[in-house]
Amino acid sequence: MDSALLDDIISRLLDFRNPRPGSARQVQLSESDIRQLCTASKEVFLQQPNLLELEAPIKICGDIHGQYGDLLRLFEYGGFPPEANYLFLGDYVDRGKQSLETICLLLAYKIKYPENFFLLRGNHECASINRIYGFYDECKRRFNVRLWKTFTDCFNCLPVAAVIDDKILC
Repeated sequence: MDSALLDDIISRLLDFRNPRPGSARQVQLSESDIRQLCTASKEVFLQQPNLLELEAPIKICGDIHGQYGDLLRLFEYGGFPPEANYLFLGDYVDRGKQSLETICLLLAYKIKYPENFFLLRGNHECASINRIYGFYDECKRRFNVRLWKTFTDCFNCLPVAAVIDDKILC
């Protein structure tokens, strides 16, 4: 993926900061932008093992579930990559109103910082789950079902576990 395009996508996603309280303003990414994020991140995931062996210090983050504002606050508190290393434990989509923004920022950071930013597959990164709990509907409403299938292909390449300092299994 072109680094200038990747930086532009990250910039557009981060420009979202400071919205009105309670608003769920959508970041404007094209279908092509999102497809490129999925394709490029899939290549990164396939180059890394299914069991990640990581070292501290690393911030470990749980379920985001499409709460994009919470994800941005998390980075504001813990430091934006590459200032801090991150391991996310899955469940990026479903339930919240902004699963697309959430997963796109996470994938963009994975592409930009592949050795400092890690994503595991949660049960909501499975087609049979996110078909029911909202991600499918968000993709269909904002783009189309083909884009949801592109995400499904990407999610199928996510690693499933990590070990930190040979002591902590995630």
